[in-house]
Amino acid sequence: MLPTVAIVGRPNVGKSTLFNRIIGERKSITDDLSGITRDRIYGLASWLSRQFRLIDTGGIEISDAPFLTEIKAQAEIAIEESDVIIFAVDGKAGLLPTDRDVMEMLYQSNKPVIVAANKLESQKYRENLYDFYEFGAASVVMISSAHGIGIGNLLDEVIAYLPEETEEQYAEDVRRISIIGRPNVGKSSLTNAVLGQERVIVSNESGTTTDSIDTEFHRDGVDYVVIDTAGMKKRGKIYENVDRYANLRAMQAIDRSDVCLVVIDAETGIQAQDKHIAGYALENHKAMILVVNKWDTLEKDEHTMNEWEKTIRSEFKFLKYIPIVYLSAKTKARVKTLFPVLDQVYENYNRRVSTSVLNEVIQEAMILNPPKEHRQKIVRVYYATQVKVKCPTFVLFVNDTNCMHFSYHRYLENRLRERFDFLGTPLNLVLRNRE
Repeated sequence: MLPTVAIVGRPNVGKSTLFNRIIGERKSITDDLSGITRDRIYGLASWLSRQFRLIDTGGIEISDAPFLTEIKAQAEIAIEESDVIIFAVDGKAGLLPTDRDVMEMLYQSNKPVIVAANKLESQKYRENLYDFYEFGAASVVMISSAHGIGIGNLLDEVIAYLPEETEEQYAEDVRRISIIGRPNVGKSSLTNAVLGQERVIVSNESGTTTDSIDTEFHRDGVDYVVIDTAGMKKRGKIYENVDRYANLRAMQAIDRSDVCLVVIDAETGIQAQDKHIAGYALENHKAMILVVNKWDTLEKDEHTMNEWEKTIRSEFKFLKYIPIVYLSAKTKARVKTLFPVLDQVYENYNRRVSTSVLNEVIQEAMILNPPKEHRQKIVRVYYATQVKVKCPTFVLFVNDTNCMHFSYHRYLENRLRERFDFLGTPLNLVLRNRE
């Protein structure tokens, strides 16, 4: 299991800019107006040889202003979830009373706290750095998130305090399946249907499952573990005590799994939260199957399944490679159709392509559709190799990583999908400059 790092601090100190800088993409919304980030945002980050989960939070402030109660609640949950805390402060403004209030809160967590004094790109404000040493934090680092100054020093401190990754409790060949989705879509019923026995409590009340439950089973000579998770509620609706860790545990279940079954309720139809949940699995580079549950409750004709597929493909445009299974966990109807798809997706998630064939496909794709100039250069791919499975990851050595347009990146991925069976699994194409 990956360790977790939370970025906390009062509003408008640059937490979201720092989050984006560390994960290497603009995922958090950044704005000069304080309080823009209201909910926790998760991302995967790595530095040197360590990988960790990063959480961006809303700013902590003691006030009756709109949303601040919810922001503080989200930050408290993030603090409890984390192994290491980055306390972001505004180095230009210097130490403020609110920073002391936040630090008092952090002391109670008994977690390593690294103070990141942000906005110190200018020499004239750098003396403010010494004021923050009075906190007695694990370390104090001068940074500028906007300019990328000191980020390496900060991450050196972070990984120095990270705990070791938890060892995987299952053998490598055990197929790990997590069942994820909104509350009350039938995840526990599907778990019981997959297992062929009533192992998990099923109720019409949402929130019956509040933890992730692992169950090992054996089928047709293959070992599996199925992980039933708590329903992932819409952001902003997880402040009740019983739900405090539901999203975290579901995220951890995704992290531990090979294939995620994203369960959709046929009765209520596709909701925005269904897409968010699938997005979590995609960000973690997990294989997926979309499972439309409660199929028995619909009045159907010969066009129903085709209509559903068109709707799903339209709503989940970012998951065109994901197979869809229609079933009823309650009546066990069509449950038998799940396992052939599950096994196929798992095999694809472990697929390895030989280097010679991979390079042949890439070169052929570039001849058929030569790249256009981007940022005053034309990208050249010298060599490609697959570096891992689970998710299949390919490194492309190029003349300049900045001159491949995202559309051409997607084109190469599509060519690989056309040539090889990668149904259900994401592909990770990493660009590297040839040394």
